[in-house]
Amino acid sequence: MTAPLRLGTRGSALAMAQSGHVAEALTAATGRPVELVEVVTAGDRSSAPVHRLGVGVFVSALRDALTAGTIDFAVHSYKDLPTAAAPGLHIAAVPQRQDPRDALVARDGRTLAELPPGARVGTGALRRIAQLHALGMQLEVSPIRGNVDTRLGRVLGPDADLDAVVLARAGLNRLGRADVITETLDPMLMLPAPAQGALAVECRIDDQDLVELLAVLDHAPSRAAVIAERALLATLEAGCSAPVAAYGELAEGDAGEEIYLRGAVISPDGTRDLRLSRTGTPADAAEIGKALAAELLDLGADSILGQEAHAGPGTQQFGSTE
Repeated sequence: MTAPLRLGTRGSALAMAQSGHVAEALTAATGRPVELVEVVTAGDRSSAPVHRLGVGVFVSALRDALTAGTIDFAVHSYKDLPTAAAPGLHIAAVPQRQDPRDALVARDGRTLAELPPGARVGTGALRRIAQLHALGMQLEVSPIRGNVDTRLGRVLGPDADLDAVVLARAGLNRLGRADVITETLDPMLMLPAPAQGALAVECRIDDQDLVELLAVLDHAPSRAAVIAERALLATLEAGCSAPVAAYGELAEGDAGEEIYLRGAVISPDGTRDLRLSRTGTPADAAEIGKALAAELLDLGADSILGQEAHAGPGTQQFGSTE
């Protein structure tokens, strides 16, 4: 009997759900059994705000386990991965992406427009905080931590102390909690994080048999969109305190399939908000992202990002998978 493949995962409900979906899909496609192996990360042990915890706080322990050979492959929320490549490791598949948009969960079924001035809104991402401020609605925005249920409890629980929270719709979908969403936010108002809603299936680059096996899970349109978004992020060399957003969509154009990429750099207080878009072919996904980042830099994005003070590429961390 073939030994099960060992799939490393964080222990949160969302991470386990994501990894479980991947395990089931791989077994269905290839017949190979998969067992989940829980790996505790530094981000799981800390209650500090995500942007203060450092680079790859939710992925380093998984990558260490991969390198050590205690697991065969890992599933990450792609937006949690630093843009710098990990030596000896390979993203073997990007499964079909879930809805990348953000979602509002508010008391009394309210939409964003129905929140009164002074309403208390919680979220874990600086990108969302900046964009909420940029709306000019006089909301009281607070950074929050915790898993999905903890965050929802801040609005829906008996001890609720917030009027609303903003979460990734993909996470709520994967946990079967989409029913609590009171509004899915239009990207024109709230542009998602680069690679939000996408998963990265990673293994050792020298395990060619597994590289080939995992490739069955790859969804080319999702990979192309994520490549474009993350190329923008890498070119901006955005630090952990810089709210950057990007959203790539594939659609049929006049000359065939094309990527429509939107990108934004927003100051934390929302007073400066640079937004641009660019199109191109999926084959040029990385170049589209780089070019759009260059245009943002030409408009002064570097003064928002504070590039003189940050440490360089690969320093991104925009929020946990929760």
